[in-house]
Order: sequence, then structure tokens, then C-alpha cells
Amino acid sequence: MKWLVLLGLVAFSDCIVKIPLTKVKTMRNALSEKNTLNNFLKEHAYRLSQISSRASNLTIHPLRNIMDMLYVGNTTIGTPPQEFQVVFDTGSSDLWVPSIFCNSPACSTQVRFRHLESSTFRPTQKTFSIAYGSGSMKGFLAYDTIRIGDLVSNDQLFGLSIAECGCEGEPFDGILGLNYPNISVFGGIPVFDNLKNQSAISEPVFAFYWSKNKWEGSVVMFGGVDKSYYVHMDRISMKRKVIACSGSCEAVVDTGTSLILGPTRLVNNIQKLIGATPRGSKHYVSCFAINSLPSIIFTINGITYPVPARAYIRKDSRGHCCTTFKENRLRTLTETWILGDVFLRLYFSVFDQGNDRIGLAQAV
Repeated sequence: MKWLVLLGLVAFSDCIVKIPLTKVKTMRNALSEKNTLNNFLKEHAYRLSQISSRASNLTIHPLRNIMDMLYVGNTTIGTPPQEFQVVFDTGSSDLWVPSIFCNSPACSTQVRFRHLESSTFRPTQKTFSIAYGSGSMKGFLAYDTIRIGDLVSNDQLFGLSIAECGCEGEPFDGILGLNYPNISVFGGIPVFDNLKNQSAISEPVFAFYWSKNKWEGSVVMFGGVDKSYYVHMDRISMKRKVIACSGSCEAVVDTGTSLILGPTRLVNNIQKLIGATPRGSKHYVSCFAINSLPSIIFTINGITYPVPARAYIRKDSRGHCCTTFKENRLRTLTETWILGDVFLRLYFSVFDQGNDRIGLAQAV
């Protein structure tokens, strides 16, 4: 299913859940090497009850930008509620968190769900496994009550991991997928579809705004269901010259991806055009070149969306400047780009599942 791109003002219904996203500027590698990442996150932790509020049919609840790599937020599972930090991911459909049976190294630093302490927990005999671009996990399925701020999804299907690989040192407990049910690994109804079915939300609209503020101001508004969003892209250009997506291509707007991903050959060409040199798994440029590098223009349905060098270049844990373009290892039949948080931080994005469309506007 493709999404149409809209511009202009977006009207919302009276029942919208508005969630501020708190941005945390950290350096993953430096903190991990010093074994202080978890302590850092605990220092800047927040409790759902301290932040969430409800006024004029708006539920205010924080998410955080972790290391400019991903956005996480609190959700609770069970009765009484047990709190978890999860990635709100538009690239997948399922919710999972670690179980008390998980003995993998990754689980040792994660909050694990204590199913015996939940009066609403309902187990199943079904198992599952999921492979991501950077890791995998397996576990079993169950049902329980899920809460995001004031939103409640009763008898929600979710996964409990018993083994995780590739998640070591990651500052989140699990993943809450926001995609369509037809790509669910669990074969169940995703959380936000359940919220809609249970009349917790009145309109299938989901909007993101990434703030430039280091600690707060980013907002996600729930008036419905968020999905993985394909849009038709006309071209990618630099200095008025087409450098990729010649003759149109597909693009995915994905909140679960931190970078901009594309076909290997085209990404490598962009790296050369901006003077980036490979070093390990990344490409680097001189930090002094950022102010002189041109913007890269993404044209979607005839509208241009510039991404300046200050957005597509970032500093690593050693203070060196690397690009945020990376090859997409998943092969597709047609040229496809994934526009992650690098792009989303620049544009307020509204996802309207009811009308199969996406709106983008300049973030201010």
C-alpha cells in the first residue's frame, strides 16, 4: 500500500493523544566503553506517573532520543503495570519485551516481564522468532493489558523473549511495532489497531515532530494508527543534479531507522560526491567541511525536502564526523530508500492510515 504526500495544515479530531519526545544527546560508544550508559539513563530516567497528564482530550507522555540513533518511550504491561522502555518502530508490527526466562547477555541489562505478578496475564502455547537488520530474538506469545500514557489496550497479544542476539548494550527493553497487521510476525492485531478497535482512539492518524532541542520538545500525536509508510519519490539531487532515484523510486518513512538507507551503488556514489572516505563500517568527512557541503534534496510528489549537511553529517564518540547515509542490505525489486530519523527530525510528519496518505511540513 502506498501513501500520498500532503502539504499544508493538518486538522485533527477532538481525541488525539499528544506525546512529547525528550531528546537525550549522548555518545553511545564512549558511555558503553566506560560502562556508564545504564547509569546515565537512570540519571535521566522518568516515570510515567510523573509526566503523563490529560487535558482537553490530550495525553502528554515523553519519549526520548537516545544517542541520535532511536526514539524510545515508556509503555507498561500487566496489572499492576510493569514499566518498559521500548522503541516505537514504524518498520515492524509487533510488541515484545524480555521475559524472566531470558538469560542472554542482552537481557541482563533489560527490564524483564514478571508474568507471575500480573493478574491479567494470559499465556499461549505459541512461539516466535524475529530477525532484524542488526540482531534477532525468539520467545513465546501471551496476552496482557498494555498502556501508553492514558491509552489502554486490553488483552493485547505480545511477545516475551527467551533469547536475544545483537541487542547487547542497547538502551531499550523491547520494541513496539506500529506497522500494518499483515506484516505481523505474531499473526495478531498490533497495539494501535487494538486501540482503535477498542475505541481508545477516534481517528487513524499518527504524527511525529522531532525537536532540535537536546532534552525535550519532540512530539508524537496519536489520533490513530501509525504504520510503515511508502511514498513515491521523484528524485534525489544535489546542486541541481540528480544523484539517485532517477526516474522516480519508492521511499519508506521509518521511525525505527536512525539513518538514510539506499542501494549500495547509489549510496557509495553519494559518499564520493560529498568527499567521504570509508573507515570501518562508516564513511567520514572533515568536520571543517560541514558548512561548505551542499544540501541533498529529496523531491517527493513534486515537493522538495532539503537535508542539509549539518543533518546528514554527525559526530561519532571520538568527535570525528561521519555521514548518515548507509547501504540497505535488504534487496528490493525496485530502487527503495528508507528515510529514518535524520530526515524526520527536519520535517513534521503526519500519517493518516484512514486515507492512506502522509503529510510532511517544515519543522520549526
